[in-house]
Amino acid sequence: MDPVYKDLVNLPGAPSFEKPVRDYMRQVMKDAGVPIIQDKLGSLFAHVNPGTQGPRVMVAGHMDEVGGLVTGITKHGLIKMMPLGGMKGDVFLSQRMNIITGDDVIPGVTASKPPHLTRGSTAAEKPVKFEDLRLDIGADSKEHAEELGVKIGQQVISENQYTVSKDGKKIFSKAWDNRFGAGMALDLLKTLKGESLDCELFVGATVQEEVGLRGAQTSTYMIDPDIFIAVDASPCADVFDGDDVSGHLGQGFLVRFYDPVALMHQGMKKHILELAETHKIKYQYYQSKGGTDAAKAQYSKSGVVVATIGMPARYIHSNTSMIHTDDYESVKKMLLTLIRSINAKSFQTMQENV
Repeated sequence: MDPVYKDLVNLPGAPSFEKPVRDYMRQVMKDAGVPIIQDKLGSLFAHVNPGTQGPRVMVAGHMDEVGGLVTGITKHGLIKMMPLGGMKGDVFLSQRMNIITGDDVIPGVTASKPPHLTRGSTAAEKPVKFEDLRLDIGADSKEHAEELGVKIGQQVISENQYTVSKDGKKIFSKAWDNRFGAGMALDLLKTLKGESLDCELFVGATVQEEVGLRGAQTSTYMIDPDIFIAVDASPCADVFDGDDVSGHLGQGFLVRFYDPVALMHQGMKKHILELAETHKIKYQYYQSKGGTDAAKAQYSKSGVVVATIGMPARYIHSNTSMIHTDDYESVKKMLLTLIRSINAKSFQTMQENV
């Protein structure tokens, strides 16, 4: 995998705090020598081949990762937080998390009671909400925490533990959802720059996906594409006895035929499946319980043909998730094949097959 992926997952970037990710992406785009456009919320796209005739195609990851927001400090110096994105409290118990103060980092660990302090308790176990967690940064008091630089409204991000598995095929890291999509946009840019295409291509990433798909709405309106392709990491249930449409690591890219907010365009689905079969690209059907940026993009102006090319991932929305390098190859090959296949005729066929 291109080094951009490791660089991106190591950066902090909760919703509305995407600047470090955007700055990195902008530099890669600038180095590629292509025009760059940005909407007023901060979503960023490279215009790969301006002036090309044919359908306008937009390929988007999203820059943000789930994280916390500092909401207060207790008298003991513990940090109160609220979630930015979907975060289960029990997933983040006893986890290393960092307060990002700007250019500095304040390390901490989420407080949890060891069994020695709960033994003999008759209180019923209750689900832990993220906002009930307290981050211990080693401060002795509220005043001490403030002296260390803690302020209301700062982002809280998991400490990353980027690791390659023993077999070399899997990679553990925070923020695969969705620095993978942001990295794939840069990966595609490097591969397709200067190539003759029959479509006009924009690649990049949106902001604030985890809190309502906000950047997708503004950036799609800005670019006005005919086709929008979301690239996102999607949760696998394979190790939790999932069924045939709940995602399996190492089994190829995900054809998201259903999610609650975006039914896949039937003409696009037919086109993708035909390409995958013809070019022998490994894929699997996927039924999602959540949405992607495609949900907002489809409503732009008079409507947009949308699809999500899913990257299978275990344990997303936690401090460490896992992807498979074989799936990376499938996602990239599918996206390149799809982009190279889009022209006026194939787009017309998609619309006729809706």
